[in-house]
Amino acid sequence: MVTEAGKPQPASRGRLRRQPQQARSRARVEAILAAADRILSREGYEALTMRRIAEEAATPVGSIYQFYADKSAVVDALGQRYLDAFKAAIDELVERTVAGELSDPVGMMVGVYVELIRSQTGGMALWAGRHLSPELARADEASNMHIAEGLRRIVEHLTGGARGPRVQRAARMVVWAANAVLHEVFKSDGEPDLETVDELKRMLNAYWADLHGRLTAVEG
Repeated sequence: MVTEAGKPQPASRGRLRRQPQQARSRARVEAILAAADRILSREGYEALTMRRIAEEAATPVGSIYQFYADKSAVVDALGQRYLDAFKAAIDELVERTVAGELSDPVGMMVGVYVELIRSQTGGMALWAGRHLSPELARADEASNMHIAEGLRRIVEHLTGGARGPRVQRAARMVVWAANAVLHEVFKSDGEPDLETVDELKRMLNAYWADLHGRLTAVEG
């Protein structure tokens, strides 16, 4: 894309400058993002520079600029990868619910997302510091909406039909509450407080039991 003056516009944040076509190029992009994740996890956002990423990935810094315009583009690409994993997780949970495989919906959902966070510690370092570009912040909100929509589908399947705004509101509340608690659990260094995760499950199970009772009660 070019400006009216004929000068190239900078690449969109989070997007590759060019798509890697060969296996070697794809492996290099993976190495770059993996290195950025490790730096975020161990050293924090301020330590993340293009030169530091190059050192961690054992690749020339010029190779990174072939794919990403700057540090922000790397961060956005990495952040989008985290969000894509969360979206994929809720889609799988919906499928498992429809297949009748979700006997403990709260425990399963919390467990899946806890494991995702534990495997993506760089993402928590990024979100804890709120080092989000406007684009990534919008993607984060869209991801939360996608998860809430998945929860709505799960609840409606488990309660036997469409329930309208009440379930939509409940799904959003669950996402907000779980996000807040898990953020506190994982934002500090060291091992997460898994007892607090258990308390989150108890809280959500109580809410689910109440919601299920209200939705399935015989009206009138």
